[in-house]
Amino acid sequence: MPDGSPATGYLGVARSLTGRRWRERAADPETARRHQLDLGLSEPLAGALASRGVEAGEGEVYLNPTLKALFPDPSSFADMDRAAQVLLDALERRRPMVVFADYDVDGASSAALLVRWFRAMGADLPIYVPDRVAEGYGPSPAVFRRLREQGAEVVVTVDCGAAAHDAIACAAEIGLDLVVVDHHLMRDEIPVCAALVNPNRPDCASGQGMLAAAGVTFVLLAALNREARRRGLFEGRGEPDLFRWLDLAALGAICDVTRLAGFNRALAAQGLKVMSGWANPGLKALMEVAKASGPASAFHAGFVLGPRINAGGRIGRSDLGARLLSTDDPQEAHSLAVELDALNASRKEVEREVQEAAVRLIEHESNQADASMLLVAADGWHPGVIGIVAGRLRERYRKPVIVVGIDRAANVGKGSGRSQPGVNLGRAVQAAYDAGLLLSGGGHAMAAGLAVRPDTLPELRAFLCERLAEEQAMAAAEDALDVDALVTTAGADRALLAEFQRMAPFGSGNPEPVFAIADARIERPMALRGGHVRVTLTDRSGGKLKAVAWRCEDTELGRRLMCEGGGVHVAGRLKPDDWQGRVSVELEIDDVADPRREG
Repeated sequence: MPDGSPATGYLGVARSLTGRRWRERAADPETARRHQLDLGLSEPLAGALASRGVEAGEGEVYLNPTLKALFPDPSSFADMDRAAQVLLDALERRRPMVVFADYDVDGASSAALLVRWFRAMGADLPIYVPDRVAEGYGPSPAVFRRLREQGAEVVVTVDCGAAAHDAIACAAEIGLDLVVVDHHLMRDEIPVCAALVNPNRPDCASGQGMLAAAGVTFVLLAALNREARRRGLFEGRGEPDLFRWLDLAALGAICDVTRLAGFNRALAAQGLKVMSGWANPGLKALMEVAKASGPASAFHAGFVLGPRINAGGRIGRSDLGARLLSTDDPQEAHSLAVELDALNASRKEVEREVQEAAVRLIEHESNQADASMLLVAADGWHPGVIGIVAGRLRERYRKPVIVVGIDRAANVGKGSGRSQPGVNLGRAVQAAYDAGLLLSGGGHAMAAGLAVRPDTLPELRAFLCERLAEEQAMAAAEDALDVDALVTTAGADRALLAEFQRMAPFGSGNPEPVFAIADARIERPMALRGGHVRVTLTDRSGGKLKAVAWRCEDTELGRRLMCEGGGVHVAGRLKPDDWQGRVSVELEIDDVADPRREG
């Protein structure tokens, strides 16, 4: 961004309508120059790579991440070889196996990966997904006993289980061989079972802690192929082609908001290419009922497919997503997709009601205004939507949020939390559990789940506020909207979008580029159904740019956008606009800054 531009000084010092500083991404000039020379990139794109920490010589791997270059040795994961041995022993001895999956997209994707591999080997594995309301998260002794009574001898848990100490102990007692495949943070004490594969277990040296469970499961499939090859199990049959299932690994990585770097970035990038063929009947059917099309992108995974797959676990039947992703029957896939699409529509309404009630509580409780985190609770809030609501509130208030739905009959509150970058919520929740404030709890840096007695909520809030105060203060000081380039309304076009799309896939650790428009004029503001606001932006370049801000009508940002006039700086992300055959772009607004607030 050139010195002396209308927005340069503003970006460095001012606060915006969302309370964030605008900060130009800093790029090392020499590294950017090397990217230009080595890769033939434009100056803006080369600077964007350098500002994201892509070193000279690493640009090609960043822009074109391959599994060949980045796939880790499965043996570098603690217990990975042991897990492959246990599962292949069970396959060869025809021991009854069950896949126990979490009820979210990552769990469903992981389960489908295992089911598809074993199906290719001639074995059909049933999937068990606990009911979110009746059974809660993860395995329990009661479920393991029931599965054992039904004949199961081996259970593989995916995207859960690493923290289920009581359930793991029960499995040993009842003679149930247990393989845990997880990615959530763990305590130092590692529970004893047949195998526990988790890149975040304290003694794992893989360096792959950013993986979602689907990514860990995909590496397990590689270990299974290797061990099966060693045993001669592919003689007379084809070796399962793992690459055709990369779409499932990408889906889990993106929907679980894992950091898209290194091997995980390669999984996402190559998996989206596979997904674009829409060979998975479930994904194809879901795209059709959503009336979506085109090559797969992180947007399709995270905002079209993911919410619908999650809907079954949130407010419907918890196994619908795993069944959808594992079926090869197009008719069954269509039926499941229709059901999930309807459940997703219902979920949106339940979510809206809970969010509105939560906002009212927060803004009427004066003790929450200056707190380092927000904890809001009420009777009857559906446990299937509290995580989404926590994420929406985190975006609104720019601090960690935990939303708790209380079941008075059971005298328990089920909570879900989302955090700010730089604030490790999972670690704080684990500390609250260790302090005796929770019935259960865990998670990772950006998200956590818990169960708590309602009468303990005030003490829990005080504990977490104190525990997170320092981290949140530092995070608030660093809370900034990083701007990649200053553009004009005339210069914001498909060519610019296409150039920066070379940095895809976008997600955690590799955010979409943010563009700023200085001294823009707001024209034709319009409030849309759902609390969104649409405007047209113009500036001195003479261009006109359509723009939209989501879920902002009742915020300061939304109220400012509804005021027609000039003199605002606008920042957001460019999106393709192909409506009715046009080939254009629109800006999804992240923030607006009023130049009159400078100083």
